[in-house]
Amino acid sequence: MNVLVIGSGGREHAVIKSIKKNPAVETIWCLPGNGGIAADAVCVDIGAKDIDGIVKFASENPVDYAIVTPDDPLVLGCVDALSAIGIPCFGPDKKAAIIEGSKAFSKDLMKKYSIPTAAYEIFDDMDKAIAYLQDKEMPIVIKADGLALGKGVIIAETLAEAEDAVRSMMADKVFGASGDHVVIEEFLTGPEVSVLAFTDGKVVVPMVSSMDHKRAHDNDEGLNTGGMGTVAPNPYYTAEIADECMKTIFIPTMKAMNAEGRTFKGCLYFGLMLTPKGPKVIEYNCRFGDPETQVVLPLLESDLLTVMQAVTEERLSEIEVKFATDKSACCVIMASAGYPQSYEKGFEITIPADLSDSVYVAGAAIKDGKLVNSGGRVLGVTSVADTLPEAIAASYNKVGKIHFDNAYCRKDIGQRALKALNK
Repeated sequence: MNVLVIGSGGREHAVIKSIKKNPAVETIWCLPGNGGIAADAVCVDIGAKDIDGIVKFASENPVDYAIVTPDDPLVLGCVDALSAIGIPCFGPDKKAAIIEGSKAFSKDLMKKYSIPTAAYEIFDDMDKAIAYLQDKEMPIVIKADGLALGKGVIIAETLAEAEDAVRSMMADKVFGASGDHVVIEEFLTGPEVSVLAFTDGKVVVPMVSSMDHKRAHDNDEGLNTGGMGTVAPNPYYTAEIADECMKTIFIPTMKAMNAEGRTFKGCLYFGLMLTPKGPKVIEYNCRFGDPETQVVLPLLESDLLTVMQAVTEERLSEIEVKFATDKSACCVIMASAGYPQSYEKGFEITIPADLSDSVYVAGAAIKDGKLVNSGGRVLGVTSVADTLPEAIAASYNKVGKIHFDNAYCRKDIGQRALKALNK
């Protein structure tokens, strides 16, 4: 079987390493891939948003199955375009991908179908949005409606910050057209949990829960990033909470999308807040999270490609999806110093050969035959162990053996989870 994977980050590298385990897989193409992924797949320089280019490549090569992982091509209809030329795909079609493509849509969906979430209002007029803020409690959350590379959410601590956030999105267009509409919602408190789930529109099969670390610096300080590390499982996500989420959030979301004529088939990501009033949805993503994928897939004991095909063919209920529930995983992101703002590129990356299986490369290129950093988040280093402290220690031990100039990582990935375990 020949498989086409769309995307270029650590998430895609994790997916590729996982599907490579299936003995039926012969060739894996990754469009566009990156310098690190090139060790595990044939990288082709076609951008993930170049739908026409992707379709042309797929029509000219013997592609048996395609996996579309990033948000942009999903929202743009990549699955629809590939399906139209007869290639089965893992990932939602354009109609279903709107659950991430428009925060306004997802909030209205939750309101319509009584799925617990934060109170909110949606605005397309900046002056009205600013007027709405005047008597609201702070902190408050301001979200750009559309896709913004995971950075279109601002938690404003003061009224002035909230007003500035609205202006930056709606007037200054820091997120482009994604800020034409903004969602303003109440600030929820409680532990955050990420739950990725396979769904074929008939059943929902949650994966192992995880805890992301979004801020750039230790102690959850600094700017928001695409994620500086993850651990799994999330100790706050108990069996009782999992049952409640299945009944009040996961299944209702699947049924709501079906009722709207937008059946979701693929990986549906639930960003949850465990509030004093119960679990609530912070956000939906229409794909695998990054870097959550780098801790969740190493705990998957079932064959990933088999599960994906079952999702595509709407027979997920017929197969067993098994995770190593007695293990823990930790992923530490090694970034370029200065990320998520300005940073230098082109430094050679050295990764010991015996660590390659547990390193997922995100921002790297091949230059003069050498692997060099080319992005902010450069790679993720993952370890699986019997306990979370062992997994954390193992990942940091590996980080110490990997080198590139100006490398930076948080030193406290997993510490919040350890505190929760020790309560």
